[in-house]
Amino acid sequence: MSGNANPTGPEKGRKPVVRAQRRRPSGAPPPAGRDRADAPRREGRTDGQAGPPRAGETTGTPPQQTTSQTAGPAPALSRRAILTLGILILLYLLVIRPMMQQGGGEENLGLAPTGEGLAGIATAVPASPMPLATRLPAPTSAAAVAPAGPSAATTWLVMLYEDADDKILEKDIYVDLNEAERVGSTDQVRIVAQIDRHAGGYADDGDWTSTRRYYVTRDADLDRVGSQLIADLGEQNMADGNTLVDFVVWAAQTYPSDRLVLILSDHGMGWPGGWSDPAPAARGDSSSPLSAQLGNQLYLHELGAALQTIRQRLNLDKFELIGLDACLMGQIEVFSALEPHARYAVASEETEPGLGWAYAGFLQALADNPTMNGAELGRLIVDSYVRDDQRIVDEAARADLLRQGTPLGGLFGFTLPSSDQVASQMGRDITLSAVDLSAVPALVEGVNALCGALQEADQRPVAQARGYAQSFTNIFGQQVPPAYIDLGSFLQMLKQANAAPGAARAADGVLAALQAAVVAERHGPGKPGATGVAIYFPNSQLYSAPVAGPASYNVIAEQFARTSLWDDYLAFHYTGRTFDASAREPAAPASGAAVAAPGKGQIAMTPVSQSARVAAPGRPVLLSTDITAQNLGHVFLFAGYLDVQANSLNVTDMDYLESADTREVDGVYYPVWPTGEFTLEFEWEPLVYAISDGTTSVPALLAPATYGAAPEDAVYTADGMYTFASGEARPARLYFRDGVLRQVFGFTGSDAAAAPREITPQSGDRFTVLERWYDLDTQGRVIGQAAEEAGTLIFRDQMFTWQELDAAPGNYVVGFIAEDLDGNKQQVYAQVTVQ
Repeated sequence: MSGNANPTGPEKGRKPVVRAQRRRPSGAPPPAGRDRADAPRREGRTDGQAGPPRAGETTGTPPQQTTSQTAGPAPALSRRAILTLGILILLYLLVIRPMMQQGGGEENLGLAPTGEGLAGIATAVPASPMPLATRLPAPTSAAAVAPAGPSAATTWLVMLYEDADDKILEKDIYVDLNEAERVGSTDQVRIVAQIDRHAGGYADDGDWTSTRRYYVTRDADLDRVGSQLIADLGEQNMADGNTLVDFVVWAAQTYPSDRLVLILSDHGMGWPGGWSDPAPAARGDSSSPLSAQLGNQLYLHELGAALQTIRQRLNLDKFELIGLDACLMGQIEVFSALEPHARYAVASEETEPGLGWAYAGFLQALADNPTMNGAELGRLIVDSYVRDDQRIVDEAARADLLRQGTPLGGLFGFTLPSSDQVASQMGRDITLSAVDLSAVPALVEGVNALCGALQEADQRPVAQARGYAQSFTNIFGQQVPPAYIDLGSFLQMLKQANAAPGAARAADGVLAALQAAVVAERHGPGKPGATGVAIYFPNSQLYSAPVAGPASYNVIAEQFARTSLWDDYLAFHYTGRTFDASAREPAAPASGAAVAAPGKGQIAMTPVSQSARVAAPGRPVLLSTDITAQNLGHVFLFAGYLDVQANSLNVTDMDYLESADTREVDGVYYPVWPTGEFTLEFEWEPLVYAISDGTTSVPALLAPATYGAAPEDAVYTADGMYTFASGEARPARLYFRDGVLRQVFGFTGSDAAAAPREITPQSGDRFTVLERWYDLDTQGRVIGQAAEEAGTLIFRDQMFTWQELDAAPGNYVVGFIAEDLDGNKQQVYAQVTVQ
């Protein structure tokens, strides 16, 4: 670790001094030196706005303008203006909707200052339920009842509900169906599929765009579906629970079997649900603020209702297994919703790679041994995940996936890597778990006991455990801390924090119940704290927002809210509302109740002291501030370039600063800052960053996302628009680690929340970097914001990399942002002229 604290020796008795370094790994500059960045330009704001006020503004000195390339002293913002600027930048960073002009990005939750959530968005076009285009054959049996135990002639029906009506994942899901064909149906294992394709996405195999039903037969071709076409249903709304009911009831009655397996594939969002479908346009559920804004999705409570209807229609005891081949669905809220309807479930806590599940691997094993039960099948799904995917193990398919000229292939050089090498690369950040749903009630009761114990505990260590636990992709945006955390990791952090003796005992009980519930679990080295089941623990801002708080959570995750005390505990944690251990109804604080934040840090920072007001390449400036804080989670570097002519600030750089103490719990690393008062020092070298596609470089803000075990493990993101070679565009985010692009995620959803899905870049696809700008008035106050295109990169034969550049000459606002364990931030800035 690079930070250094020294309260001893000559400094004994004084406040500690932490000499911090940035977390992002930095290579040595080349012998010829770094390239120099061009000065950012705020387009569309050259309308005669006055330049920033000079330091002498209080004496009436008129503001002056200068060009941003000046090598001499630039017009200086006054300390008052810098303070005002800092407060308003912080307000925009935390409150105002992030700048993705074309909507739908992960970072699009805008929490109003009052905590009232988002402004409304246009309601989806209403539509009547779509009738089936073709009526299907009459069932061969009136019912299909799964027996409780195995038999020598056990028959299975595997139903694939594949919502591929999406540009990002159409090909991936279509290939999944082709993978299932490599096994095909047998006398004891029948496989049926209902798949809805996307207009304008994957163009092969006839490029049909309707919804079809197939009886899956054996076929080795991964590019063409050769199964028996049962019906072309026209365009169906796969986000409608009635569509799911119709498919499953038809399948179970047409192919009666002893054991039923249902696997649903599409985007997932965790407890909100997922399975969106843009065509046909349909009105979504309006029973909660979140569903009213997201529109046409299959929400978790709707999924539960659909499964209940299916069981009633079929006189079915339970599905043997329900699989959710989608992102972020491995949550206790989701498993609680599935528990009444199935014996086992498989889902992922984190986002899934575009490959999805290894269908040929686990289906072949099931066909070879149909006497297995759901637990064994769940283990096979987990064990085969990624490593047995046909696009990895099949040499021809792997060569196509990594063909010369593709970015993914560029990660491995010019030779075809082994299947193990590819699986290792693509499985770094995965999670997948199989859960015995019969053990979920005991797990929920364990959580209930924990909630009762936490009501007697100091809430500040609980907030610390929430803040440091292994977390997963945040559908509510990067401006709030991740709200999906691993349950086991949280419990280990809670024990480490010593919130209360009773809490530690209760945590051990939940850990034992968790171990009993999880049949199988896999996670990559990028998710070291994953234990198989996540839980929703929002910060105070999310809890206050109707789209993410009780008004939505208690409705959509109603099964868990009705059987657990977790919703009661969240109300206690944030409002002090006590609860009885026997309470089971969904709980929410009273209207207008004040929301407090136990993780709030009450952070104070002195104005930045600087060793010089001018910096240059190779001539850094030492910046320092005295910080007094409790519950300090992270400290960030902030640097912004001041376009004087447009009077706008470009956010050029942010990074974690390393503490002197980095701790680890079950593989999860986090910084520990001194409690109370300390001096933070940082030597700012005027650097900025760009992304290179091997031919073109575009300046970009690389925002810190994951602290990591070491600098080379820290993750940084860049936002922009991803345009497929076909011309369709999506809001997207690039994920970099150790200087190289590792993952690309596109997003579908609304301003309220967005579902991520990994994109596998193809040659010819493009990414347009979006710059962040804040427009100022003459007093340095933020009066507007904008996202502007910084430039477009093209995917060719290598993955993108980041480049370190010397900052352009001009005026910069540089300082520190201190974030507490609730996600609240304080900041101080100074102005530095770069020559």
